[in-house]
Amino acid sequence: MKVISVKNVCFGYDAKPFIRDVSFSVGRGEVFGFLGPSGAGKSTLQKILTGLLTGYHGDVSVCGVDMRHRNPSFYERIGVDFEFPTLYEKLTARENLEFFGSLYKKKARPALESLEMVGLELDADKKVGAFSKGMKSRLNFAKAIAHDPDVLFLDEPTSGLDPANSRQMKDIIRSERDLGKAIILTTHNMHDAAELCDRVAFIVDGSVRALDTPRNLMLSRGAAKIRYSWIAEDGEGGCARESWGETILSGTGADSRLRELIGSGKLVSIHSQEPSLEDIFMDVTGRGLA
Repeated sequence: MKVISVKNVCFGYDAKPFIRDVSFSVGRGEVFGFLGPSGAGKSTLQKILTGLLTGYHGDVSVCGVDMRHRNPSFYERIGVDFEFPTLYEKLTARENLEFFGSLYKKKARPALESLEMVGLELDADKKVGAFSKGMKSRLNFAKAIAHDPDVLFLDEPTSGLDPANSRQMKDIIRSERDLGKAIILTTHNMHDAAELCDRVAFIVDGSVRALDTPRNLMLSRGAAKIRYSWIAEDGEGGCARESWGETILSGTGADSRLRELIGSGKLVSIHSQEPSLEDIFMDVTGRGLA
């Protein structure tokens, strides 16, 4: 079931085209990634999808609502976590969640429950002005999902987080997806995208250059390879050194050296190598993510 539908959308600033003929859809229980360098159009697309920009051409619907004809009740159904937190720094974490939760008709989950989910329960009564960047990021995320929205818009949700908190955040995103939410994830982090997204769109200069699952994109650009090593004796005196070989995964049976190493027990290591999502992005677009 489509929750988000975008067809032939174009948008420009000062009569100059910026978003060019973008089309995609997102279903229930799907994480869809916008990937691209700064200035590519990712944030502009998010603003169109959340109703902040309306002067576009084409068709956009979210939760069955034509974005040109949305009303305040539309915002009951979405949660937004932009990269820069929107919090009241003179209020405590608990007070922030209670205040923002009171803005919705639907009863929000208890503030302490939300804080426990993101690991901030011990800081519930601390003023947000004293929070670190990572703590504010986690609180902002808790605010975005407290009213149990149908659609989540997440912008760099793991930015500024240490590995443990980043892992916790990813686990929550997966849990929200498993509950049937449609999730738009905007990120520069290709590792996060490959780990979290069911499908991704490469966006450069306001247009979609590629759209598929991370796995399919990686497999579409060059065959997977096997890299292996063994200890070889180098010259007179028998100085041992590690040597490396490489072969296409589908051709391992024809690699006589690899077969010999396996048979003699001299194989030291073996690793599969596939293009990363960032490799594919640079190959498809000719651009980095800076």
